[in-house]
Amino acid sequence: MMKSGSIHGAFPGMTGQRSNSYTLLAVGDLHLGRRPSGLPPQLRPRADAMGPEAAWDRLIQQALGRAVDAVVLAGDVVESEDDLFEGYRALERGVATLTEAGIAVVGVAGNHDVQVLPRLADRIEDFHLLGRDGRWERVALGSEREPVSLHGWSFRQTVVDNSPLEGVRLERGPGLNLGLLHCDLDAADSRYAPVARSQLEAAGLDGWLLGHIHRPDPLSGPAPLGYLGSVTGLHPGELGERGPWALVIEHGEIRSLEQWPLAPLHWQLVELDLTGLTDVSAAEDRLLDSIRTLDTRLSQRPLAPEACGLRVRLVGHSDLAGRVRDLLLREPERDFSTGTRIAMFIERVELATVPLRPLKTLAEERSPVGLLAARLLLLERPPADPQRAALIKRAARRLESLLNQSRWQGLDAAPPSDAEIAAMLTDSAGRMLEVLLAQAASRGHTQDDGQNDQAGAQ
Repeated sequence: MMKSGSIHGAFPGMTGQRSNSYTLLAVGDLHLGRRPSGLPPQLRPRADAMGPEAAWDRLIQQALGRAVDAVVLAGDVVESEDDLFEGYRALERGVATLTEAGIAVVGVAGNHDVQVLPRLADRIEDFHLLGRDGRWERVALGSEREPVSLHGWSFRQTVVDNSPLEGVRLERGPGLNLGLLHCDLDAADSRYAPVARSQLEAAGLDGWLLGHIHRPDPLSGPAPLGYLGSVTGLHPGELGERGPWALVIEHGEIRSLEQWPLAPLHWQLVELDLTGLTDVSAAEDRLLDSIRTLDTRLSQRPLAPEACGLRVRLVGHSDLAGRVRDLLLREPERDFSTGTRIAMFIERVELATVPLRPLKTLAEERSPVGLLAARLLLLERPPADPQRAALIKRAARRLESLLNQSRWQGLDAAPPSDAEIAAMLTDSAGRMLEVLLAQAASRGHTQDDGQNDQAGAQ
């Protein structure tokens, strides 16, 4: 049996429903107190304007301007216990602003803020921490005309290795019923509240809003179930759109579900096709065109990012990859914001091009390039091929010796299959071949420049 309660009508200035629908803004991992990583030196002094507090301020601004009725926080609102004072300041200010406008604020604790969020909730008036002490709780949001029941559970300790739904029966409340949970979905061995999708689907609710994983799921449909994602990109690996999700509820159903991409720091993968290019300057021009197009798209948002980190992936058939990479990374603090409204910088350049010469031609070389090309050709043969099987067997012995080292014993990892070993070898050999070809192209380019300089001097 779960605890239930009601919080609608309990907030200063709250006058009930503002229209015939009810809008709930669901917020994923916020991590107040954390500073974004991966910024170039010239942007580090502005890090606070691109971090979680800035994202929280943007979220509040949009909630006030777009007729939101309630804000729900899916855990990890604060980065850690060390961020008590910073988290308190930002959270208290935001909750006060929202509740004064009649917007309810409800949240659950995650594994990061298991201690600090309950302390903050005790000090911040009108912030409702749902599911304290690991006990499920239901609160009533909305109005008599459009009731919404929200079910939630909070971490009571940092490590929870069993499912929060194990042995629990959730009782539906009035109107649409939604679950708010910080958990590890379909990860049975997780230490952070592992929950099976089947458990959520069998709980009898109309949807689940999840926190913990920072990559947002493509939430959609009348019964959404998935991760909300982080609110802003906290590091270069958090590529793509980030922001809260607005659920418009009408007649007991979700009429619309939309992500609000309001992150002050955006990370974007840009693929740069080098096919057909004969000069590195042409590749640079092509990249600048892509950056301007991206800037135009991002600038059309209600709140454009302050900065955008680019992960440039060089693709296509070309031998220019090494020279293009060297050109783009020649100046670590280079500003790519010429003609853009958003600060643009390159975080990384990845090589994913295909050499102009086929593997059979490269394999004829008596060099590391030829050896790698020959191994890749060998891996393309059928599994029953004796030479391929021998290569896989040698790699398996090497991997087995690594797994037997004491440092890896705690992982209890099963030996990889032949197919998995072949995939690992193909991936690592292909990447190394790209690097060697890029280095060879760069050396050849440098040598050509030196010969031209000598010719000019003569």
